[in-house]
Amino acid sequence: MTWSLDARIPIVTVADAATLVAALAGGRPAAVLAEAPPPALPDGAVALASFDLSGPSHAAACTCCGGRSAVAAALDRLFQARVRGQCGWFERVVALVETDAARAEVTAALRDDAVTVARFRPG
Repeated sequence: MTWSLDARIPIVTVADAATLVAALAGGRPAAVLAEAPPPALPDGAVALASFDLSGPSHAAACTCCGGRSAVAAALDRLFQARVRGQCGWFERVVALVETDAARAEVTAALRDDAVTVARFRPG
């Protein structure tokens, strides 16, 4: 028998606020990832991070984000808040991706960003 343990945090994408509420209502503790401007912290979520697709607010390859995508940086903030005890412990992330561009950025981060891939997985 082959065992496989993937300890990375699963990310589930939802397309609208109603689906977000439903996803948060059932299941383990969750954080929310949303495109800026973020909604208020919804019931059932222990943390919230947002990303802005309008472009980087820093110089290219600055030391804080190193040229990584806005989604990857937002997921870094969530992960660091979790391990530092700055938010409640979450076992999954629900990503509110209301646009095709937001969905593409989340997918790209989960595929192409080495740090994101090491910490998170599609769920």
